[in-house]
Amino acid sequence: MLRGMLQDFPLSEQRKWAKPCFLFEGRNVALIQEFNDSIALMFFQGALLKDPKKLLQKPGENTQAARVLRFVDADEIEARRAVVKAYVGEAIEVERAGLKVKLKKPLDFALPDELEKKFKEISGLKNAFTSLTPGRQRAYVLHFLAAKQPKTREARIERYAPQILKGLGLMDRERK
Repeated sequence: MLRGMLQDFPLSEQRKWAKPCFLFEGRNVALIQEFNDSIALMFFQGALLKDPKKLLQKPGENTQAARVLRFVDADEIEARRAVVKAYVGEAIEVERAGLKVKLKKPLDFALPDELEKKFKEISGLKNAFTSLTPGRQRAYVLHFLAAKQPKTREARIERYAPQILKGLGLMDRERK
C-alpha cells in the first residue's frame, strides 16, 4: 500500500540497504522499513517536515534528521492515506528546495573525559580522530558515551584506539 502511494509521485525507486528507497532527482526522500510488529515510512529530512498532527517520530534517540511514520496494519495505512500523501509531497518540496537539517558536528558533542585523556596519552590519536569523517567520529563518540561507567568508557576507547589510528570507523574492517 505504501509503495503504491509513493509511486503516485515523481520519485524513482531503488533498493538501498535492502529496502525500497524513493528518490527525487537522485536524492533520498523516503524509505519503507519492515519490522516484526510494524512497518515504517522513513523520511530522510523528516525533521524539516511541519508534522501538524505530531505523527513523526525519531527512529533513535541520537537521530538528527530522519523521522518515521509507523503503522501496525493495512487499515492504519489506509486511514492515514491523506497524511502520507501530504508528508511525501512536503518531503519532495524540501528536496526540491535543497533544504538540509543542520547536523551537529561530532565535536559539538561533549567528548568523554576519558577520550580527551587518551588524546594526551596516545601520540597521534587526536589527529587521527579529527581526520575521520564526521559520521565515523560521531559513531565513536556515541559508542563511548553510551557506556555508563568511566571504566567501561576507558576500556572502549583503549580497544578502538588502534582502529582510529588506522583511520577506520567503528564498524570498519581492516582490508588485507
